[in-house]
Formats: sequence, structure tokens, C-alpha cells
Amino acid sequence: MRASVFIATSLDGFIARSDGGLDWLTGEGGAEIEEDHGYEAFMASVDIVVIGRGTYEKVLTFGKWAYAPDMAVRVLTTRPLVLQEGLPKGVETLSGSPADILAALERQGFHHAYVDGGKTIQGFLRAGLIHRMTVTRIPVLLGTGIPLFGPLPQDLHFRHVATRSFAGGLVQSVYEPFV
Repeated sequence: MRASVFIATSLDGFIARSDGGLDWLTGEGGAEIEEDHGYEAFMASVDIVVIGRGTYEKVLTFGKWAYAPDMAVRVLTTRPLVLQEGLPKGVETLSGSPADILAALERQGFHHAYVDGGKTIQGFLRAGLIHRMTVTRIPVLLGTGIPLFGPLPQDLHFRHVATRSFAGGLVQSVYEPFV
């Protein structure tokens, strides 16, 4: 079972403002989000999305479900959570360690998970379970916010796979862990 990250950060490494705001992604001088930046191809490569509860709650504020209606989504939570009515039937809750979660998903027949959300990504990184990480840097400094990376029990070393830049000023790099 593979687990990958595909995420945007500010130049100073934040994935959202301290209040969870994402306005900086498309604000004045922001990225030209009309360009795909590889997201569609990435989504075509995964068969399940694994998000944290905070990311799930943020996605609910978007007005429409952020994922394809037939995409399986697991919302990780350690507390009871009643999912919002009207979500696609493939949306479920799940709890456990990152290793247990991937093992359970593999038993269910999944092969490639998109791991999203700051705490969720950090947990999978600490467990050594991220197989590929695509980080797109948006040319804005926030100064403070929710960081992509957090404390680690030891250094994690990654191999640079590719970097590309886009007309809107975004720079996207792909990394894989050394094994």
C-alpha cells in the first residue's frame, strides 16, 4: 500500500493561516490556480483519500464536496464523529495508527492513498509511511500559520525526484524517502 502527499505551502512552510484560512492560495498576487499543476493526474493515480478531521471540517466549508463522488475518503478521528448528511457513500471515519490504517485499507483492496491534512501528514511521516511527497510552494510569506512539518523522532531523508516551475510563480518539488 502506497501513501503519497500532494500539497501546497507558503514559502515559509505553512499550509494554512493560524485560523485555517486558505485565502492566500488565490489572493492578490496569488497563484494562477486555473493551471492544473499535476493535481488531476495525481488524483487519477490514487484510489482513496485519507484526511484528518480538521481537513474534513475545512472541506465542508467549501460549499461542494472537494473530491470526486466515487472517490473513497476516510476521515481520521480519535473522537466520535457523525458525518454530514449528503456526502458520497464512500466517505467513512477511521481511527488507529498510520500503520494500522494503511493495513486496514490494503485489506479492503486499496492500493494508493492520498494523505492530506497537517497533523495527518505529520503522523504518517513520523511512522515512515509516506512514499512520495509533492510540495508546491506558493510565492507568499505568511509569517505564521499551520506548518506542514512538525517534530520528528529522528531525521527523515528524502531523495529529490523532480522540480518544475509554473507561470504563476509556483515551484513544485517531488521527493521520495531513501530506503
